[in-house]
Amino acid sequence: MKKDLSKMTGAEKAAYLLLCLGEETTAEVFKELKDEEIRWISSYMKAVDHVPADLAREVVAHYRKTQAEYAGLFVNGNEFINKALASTGDDARVESLLEDLNSEFDGKPLETISMMEPRMVADLLKNEHPQTIALILSTQKSEHTGHVLAHLPEELRADVVYRIARIEKVSPEIIHQIEEALQREIGGFVKKDQHHVGGVDKAVEILTRMEKGLEQDILGGIEAVDQEIAEKIRNLLVTFEDLHRIDNKGMQKILREVKNETLTLALKTAPENIKEKIYQNISERAADIIAEDLEALGPVRLSEVERAQQSIVKIALRLEEEGQLVLPGKGQEPLV
Repeated sequence: MKKDLSKMTGAEKAAYLLLCLGEETTAEVFKELKDEEIRWISSYMKAVDHVPADLAREVVAHYRKTQAEYAGLFVNGNEFINKALASTGDDARVESLLEDLNSEFDGKPLETISMMEPRMVADLLKNEHPQTIALILSTQKSEHTGHVLAHLPEELRADVVYRIARIEKVSPEIIHQIEEALQREIGGFVKKDQHHVGGVDKAVEILTRMEKGLEQDILGGIEAVDQEIAEKIRNLLVTFEDLHRIDNKGMQKILREVKNETLTLALKTAPENIKEKIYQNISERAADIIAEDLEALGPVRLSEVERAQQSIVKIALRLEEEGQLVLPGKGQEPLV
């Protein structure tokens, strides 16, 4: 059955075009694509065993026509800015600027709150509904929000962070109502579309900037209400990659509870610093065996690797809760 170019998806057209252009060109193109794009295009490629001459001509002609229509320079502005700032070398300044730029606000809403002392903000908000507090604090830098939370009544903290984690988008009308209610104390500006505030990632950022110990109390409160949200936050608070910052004694305690097959699978996609950390804390013979098993390990599903890594992280989190080790928060310096 003849293929109809007009009914093909973009990925299918790309698959046929790359098959026509050859392996070397395809390899160069794949270097510039995201993993999910490669998987999508490859899923069409692997089903093809013959490209008819007329289809090859159509695909190439379509590509040339499209190329002419969209001639110019394509850039990812957000990625460009992030890389340019990261190259300046001032990590603290870069982090602050990127947080502002990535907040998706043209002007910082409730700007006055961002410049107020955390204790004053807490006094201002403590009698508001927890959802209102969550919405307001979602618009602030995570570090500032963490300091404000520390001054809120203890019974409010977990509820507010839980609500922040549940937020996805907020209509401008809601933000406007909040600003009107606090008009005498604060001012702000929001752009006229849906705003991304809050979410699990925001909750994690806030908790990592809080005083050590407070985040566990807050997580405990969230877990009592919603175990799923609490689990998501815990998983992001410490990742498998973060384990390289644990001291050797703590790492040894973790590894005592991990089976060799689980460890081998977890190391399949692990960065070198994690591998080195683990090899340093097991016997030379055990390290050689795992290295050999890793080399012999064939293709495995990414989800299986992630499950193995997460099982090790859970062991680390449990040992921390039991007081057997200390996990450095994300972004913090290694323990020595």
